[in-house]
Amino acid sequence: MSIREGYTKHVFGDTEFWVPDRYVNLAPRDGGAQGLVCAAVDTVTNQNVAIKKLSRPFQNVTHAKRAYREFKLMKLVNHKNIIGLYNAFTPQRSLEEFQDVYLVMELMDANLCQVIQMDLDHERMSYLLYQMLCGIKHLHSAGIIHRDLKPSNIVVKSDCTLKILDFGLARTAGTTFMMTPYVVTRYYRAPEVILGMGYTDNVDIWSVGCIMGEMIRGGVLFPGTDHIDQWNKIIEQLGTPSPQFMMRLQLTVRNYVENRPRYPGFSFDKLFPDVLFPSDSNEHNRLKASQARDLLSKMLVIDPEKRISVDDALLHPYINVWYDEQEVNAPAPGPYDHSVDEREHTVEQWKELIYQEVMEYENSHGRASSSQPSPATNSEPNGTAESMR
Repeated sequence: MSIREGYTKHVFGDTEFWVPDRYVNLAPRDGGAQGLVCAAVDTVTNQNVAIKKLSRPFQNVTHAKRAYREFKLMKLVNHKNIIGLYNAFTPQRSLEEFQDVYLVMELMDANLCQVIQMDLDHERMSYLLYQMLCGIKHLHSAGIIHRDLKPSNIVVKSDCTLKILDFGLARTAGTTFMMTPYVVTRYYRAPEVILGMGYTDNVDIWSVGCIMGEMIRGGVLFPGTDHIDQWNKIIEQLGTPSPQFMMRLQLTVRNYVENRPRYPGFSFDKLFPDVLFPSDSNEHNRLKASQARDLLSKMLVIDPEKRISVDDALLHPYINVWYDEQEVNAPAPGPYDHSVDEREHTVEQWKELIYQEVMEYENSHGRASSSQPSPATNSEPNGTAESMR
């Protein structure tokens, strides 16, 4: 395999990183399922960046399609609460040799899994939730409903700024209740996703509610081992839903769900007692446990028809203290071509499409080894929250 000029090899364990010479001081950050991420310094812009090498993007159709979708969406989306693309490249010289895709993004300090373990005060907690909601609203404005938000895919900087790292499940990635569980975190997936029902925008509100509850409780709310166990964990705490909700389920799912023991559920005062919350805020915002609990009770609603919307959550007293019109209603991204999600191609065809996208990106942004990147991120908020530390 021949490598393009101006590229240097770095080795981390079993992984080879071939990157343009402009990137120095590489240090491995994360070995997530979707690829290794390294921190680096971009000598052209003097910025700290994260370089992600997609994990074996052409090993099968599912991986290839996911890589194509992620790259297309990263180029499309432009919001301060969604990770932005600085650069993209491949070290291989031709389509025939093409096998690696690297994405260069802003470097963040931690993912939300680490932040959840901290004792967050009301200001930080509500500001993190506000940013999640702004990012989700921006995705929704492009017709992208995430359905798979979780702490591991949300990153935070020490100044409390937050970004969503990925774009969730493709439209065609439907799930069925009885399907074999894969090794994937389902703890944050909404009942309508678990039960294979239709869904609307507020499917993502459930996930935000699970994350918020985890920040307060310090542990996962619904740690199911598979879809069925997940459902049981939900109804044990929140109670069996109404017969009207049951009637909207597919027959086989309804038969199972209706044959479960009936649970009365617990009040939110019992699920989230005052002792779990930070003390009430003395800041000008005057945020209180009662407001946080009220928001939780509106988000963690099994029936999506009765769950709060993203817009109403942004106006809730616990959240709207941060409300900024330019953040909440940032210009919508260009419309996403959802036919991508429905397309069926061979691995080789996906590979060619991705190669074309990378080449097109390089041509429009100059060569990866020398060009100034074009960050798809807005400026950071000006002092809206103190340091996380």
